[in-house]
Amino acid sequence: MNAAQLAFYIALGAAGVAFCMVGISAARRNLAAAKAGAAAEVRAPDQIIRRPSAEELAIGAVVAFFDTLGIGSFAPTTAIFKLRRIVPDELIPGTLNVGLTAAALIESLIFVTAIVVEPLLLITVVMSAAIGAWLGAGIVARLPRRAIQITMGIALLIAGSVFTARNLGLLPGGGTAMALVGWKFGLAVGINFVLGALMSAGIGLYAPCMITLALLGMHPLAAFPIMMGACALVQPVASLRFFQTNAFAWGPALGLWVGSIPGVLIAAYIVKSLPLGTLRWLVTVVITYAAFAMLRSAARSEAPRV
Repeated sequence: MNAAQLAFYIALGAAGVAFCMVGISAARRNLAAAKAGAAAEVRAPDQIIRRPSAEELAIGAVVAFFDTLGIGSFAPTTAIFKLRRIVPDELIPGTLNVGLTAAALIESLIFVTAIVVEPLLLITVVMSAAIGAWLGAGIVARLPRRAIQITMGIALLIAGSVFTARNLGLLPGGGTAMALVGWKFGLAVGINFVLGALMSAGIGLYAPCMITLALLGMHPLAAFPIMMGACALVQPVASLRFFQTNAFAWGPALGLWVGSIPGVLIAAYIVKSLPLGTLRWLVTVVITYAAFAMLRSAARSEAPRV
């Protein structure tokens, strides 16, 4: 195990421990506040802790299964939540980050086994994304419903465009570099800071991170651990903020958390690969429809008064 691997796994372990400790504390606080009727802690019925439904567990298993096989999870889960009206729009970002943290951690432990990227680049880019997530989650947790609807509607449109480009083979394939220097190093760090912040708003990091590194000339084998490592740290770090503000739906988040574990393990160790071309087109259509539904909801919402 090299220095980069060791530092990564230490950071990953610390993030996982912090996630569990803060999550347990938030659950206890939530139960106490709900029992006492404290409006400051529980602003809506969806924010009261409860057991997940069978549907929510199934959603977690399905989206994590296909995420492990390369489809992604944030955009499809957002689309399902929106179309099924499972989670209020303003609580979707926090629910995604909290609920899909387990999947991100397990996927990272399974797949990031041989880090070939230059250690300084790996650590700097991953930590930059984590810092962006911490700051971004603090902002997203305070955004009004309409602002979140607009943000997520645009994010889904972008995701749909990325899916379309990927299906048509229009995305860059990457170069041969295993490291970045100079302005390319700084640009990768800066962009991943922004992507980490945007992930707190429910915008998946996988595709834009991979595209950025490919455009900078990195080999896919070098880009993969950066992408996986960033997501594995961004989600638990962002979740710490959402635990503080209770800005997520507890039932669906627990459903994603519990259901995603067998979904990842089945995809990684049993199925391993599937012909996903047709499914990607179906996901593209669903995501695009959900994007317009989200933007339509925002248009119908009352604009904030100045």
